[in-house]
Amino acid sequence: MEKNVNQGFLEKVFHLSEHNTDVKTEVIAGVTTFMTMAYILAVNPNILSASGMDAGAVFTATALASLVATLLMAAFANYPFVLAPGMGLNAYFAYTVVLQMGYTWQMALAAVFVEGIIFIVLSLTNVREAIFNAIPMNLKHAVSVGIGLFIAFIGLQNAKIVVDSATLVSVYSFSASIENGTFLAEGITVLLALIGILLTAVLVVKNVKGNILWGILGTWILGIVCELVGLYRPNPELGMFSVLPDFSSGFGIPSMAPTFFKMDFSGVLSLNFLTIMFAFLFVDMFDTLGTLIGVASKADMLDQEGKLPKIKGALMADAVGTSLGAVFGTSTTTTFVESASGVAEGGRTGLTAVVSAALFGLALFLSPIFLAIPSFATAPALIVVGFLMITSITKIDFQDYTEALPCYISMIAMPFMYSISEGIAMGVISYVVINLLTGRAKEKKISLLMYVLAVLFVLKYILI
Repeated sequence: MEKNVNQGFLEKVFHLSEHNTDVKTEVIAGVTTFMTMAYILAVNPNILSASGMDAGAVFTATALASLVATLLMAAFANYPFVLAPGMGLNAYFAYTVVLQMGYTWQMALAAVFVEGIIFIVLSLTNVREAIFNAIPMNLKHAVSVGIGLFIAFIGLQNAKIVVDSATLVSVYSFSASIENGTFLAEGITVLLALIGILLTAVLVVKNVKGNILWGILGTWILGIVCELVGLYRPNPELGMFSVLPDFSSGFGIPSMAPTFFKMDFSGVLSLNFLTIMFAFLFVDMFDTLGTLIGVASKADMLDQEGKLPKIKGALMADAVGTSLGAVFGTSTTTTFVESASGVAEGGRTGLTAVVSAALFGLALFLSPIFLAIPSFATAPALIVVGFLMITSITKIDFQDYTEALPCYISMIAMPFMYSISEGIAMGVISYVVINLLTGRAKEKKISLLMYVLAVLFVLKYILI
């Protein structure tokens, strides 16, 4: 009886049947999304601590910002999108703004806070929504494909299957990792990741419910076995940590006091500060739009005109989350592309987001467990989700080259330039220019906003 009451309540709040989903599917999707992005709880403190910030405080700020922003996404939009401090933006924060440009991390937090406030204003005035709606449908499908390639590339790098080389990138050399007839620890992780990819692929083919989640857990368990028998030897200097949860420090939540409300607005009127703030704003805006376009397209959430219903709520959650994250003490909070893993599991409503948010809350108390999930276990999930996302390529009109070529440029720019926002920029510029020069712009009814975006993107490359 109680179970039926709970299901009825969840149905009323999240409209599950209307979105062709159920509680079990949403819970699995929420857990899966969290598992594929739990690495941010370990990576973000590591990156931001390079700027002088307290790693423990950043961990707490990361988990709390993710929890609050994701709950806002569920409340404002009822979408299965999960938010957390974004990769790339955290590196820009620490390595460029602080270490290279010489600003304090307190000033960098102020720039993130101001960016979030501007974001809120833009969301209230429909500017971001208008940008989303102005992008042509084919280009939206291309963004989904590009994100698929991008996250697959990230997965290959996290697994160290793809490594730096004289040719920019190359495949990991197993022969170089064998010493005295045995694998070095790094070689074992690459092998485990490859096994994880095959395991996850088989589960997907077999249509096993929760296949991506089981792929993560299966690969992690194999890693634990390898460490217990001595095949995998942790080496912190190489970024290879124990895959066994470490409970030696207990379950306490690290204090957020060293970073909480530490923004420094003393340089807010300087030109450099405005440049930094604009850079955060630009990347956050188009990474978020790209993620929403790509993931929503894959989940068939876009309407016939290619618009995303309730996008204003989704954008507002992202904007508020960014400012709150800065108050807590972390870099820009944004919608995570790993949300695609939950969507691939069937997540369609805010219940998926609530489950992920709850796990971020749980992570505050059980940090040793979540910090033990290795990148070689989550990498296969990213790679397989990348495959699921590139299937949107079949929706692109390749018969019309004025559509197909900009889509192609956008798709390849994301992994090769290592940026969702750059992929969107290249796609928009090429779409406008190609259609203008071939005399097809009038026929396509390209919106004025697309022209404005193209000009702004070109100016960005010239001035920033």
